[in-house]
Order: sequence, then C-alpha cells, then structure tokens
Amino acid sequence: MRLDKYLKVSRLIKRRTVAQEACDGGRVLVNGREAKPGLQLKEGDTVTIGFGGHPLTVRVLSLKETVRKEEADTMYEVIEQE
Repeated sequence: MRLDKYLKVSRLIKRRTVAQEACDGGRVLVNGREAKPGLQLKEGDTVTIGFGGHPLTVRVLSLKETVRKEEADTMYEVIEQE
C-alpha cells in the first residue's frame, strides 16, 4: 500500500493530499529515511511523522484498503510520541 494512502486510511493524517504534501516536504520518515508518497509500505515498517515540534513514531501492524473509523488505530502501534 502506498504511504500516503496508508496515512489517510489509518487516520494519522486526515486527507491524502495533506499526507502527500507532508511526504514531499520531508516530514515523513520510513525506517529512518525520508519517504516519497508512493513508497510501498510493508507490515513492520516504522513511520515517523513530524507534527511541528512533536514527532510521532508508529509501527505498521496491518495494511487494509478500507477500515472503519473506530478500528483505524488497530492498523498501527505507537512507539514514541513527544
């Protein structure tokens, strides 16, 4: 699954265009490297999103194409949040 789509489906970022802009701006890292929006994620990857001065690091647990709002947080596990 594409990184930008994963960020939207998991509701880490509300809109796909915002997710694409964050990736293009260098604010999203996958396994410690800057990632483009089209990067194919795998289960077990580590994603770090820079929200201002508060980075959020999560581990990808599942890659579902669609998910209910209440179940979105089952797609990832928060590793570190400042």
